[in-house]
Amino acid sequence: MTGVLVGLLVVILIIAVISVIAVVSIYNGLVTRRNGYKNAFAQIDVQLTRRHDLIPNLVETAKGYMKHEQGTLEAVINARNSAVSAQNSARQNPGDPNSMNELAGAENTLTQTLGRLFALTESYPDLKANQNMMQLSEELTSTENRVAFARQAYNDAVMAYNNKREVFPSNIIAGMFNFQAAALLEAEGPDTRQAPRITF
Repeated sequence: MTGVLVGLLVVILIIAVISVIAVVSIYNGLVTRRNGYKNAFAQIDVQLTRRHDLIPNLVETAKGYMKHEQGTLEAVINARNSAVSAQNSARQNPGDPNSMNELAGAENTLTQTLGRLFALTESYPDLKANQNMMQLSEELTSTENRVAFARQAYNDAVMAYNNKREVFPSNIIAGMFNFQAAALLEAEGPDTRQAPRITF
């Protein structure tokens, strides 16, 4: 009788140990995926900061040539400031649906206002020929491409995390430890899926 009881206790202990190892493994996998998408957002953050830092120089260069376009220049600066604010909010909580929507909307507005600025530069041949303007425009285009690649990497990391937290048995552990779904950072319209066209 004692041997059967000891055997039963050993089986229960083995099942308990396997269960604890499984829970720890799933938990660690969720943490790893969450850290992965946060790191991917950090790469977006770097590129957006670079983009936002280029814009004041671009506006300052254009200001000397576009005296009658102050409204457009101010709209670019206002859109840039809104994008910086949204970026700071998203930086505090990457993956939060509200922060990601705010950031996507602000970046969309900034892209549209930059598009209007570049469309206006077509009317100013001296500005188009300005070496500083050409260099800034080239850097901005390069940065836009980097933002697109970083956004894709972030979205891939978010998808992997969300898949991990939704599949069984990870969904049980995710619910127990309050792992929230992360939001994608998506371009809002077809015009935001490409960098603004800059031609000189």
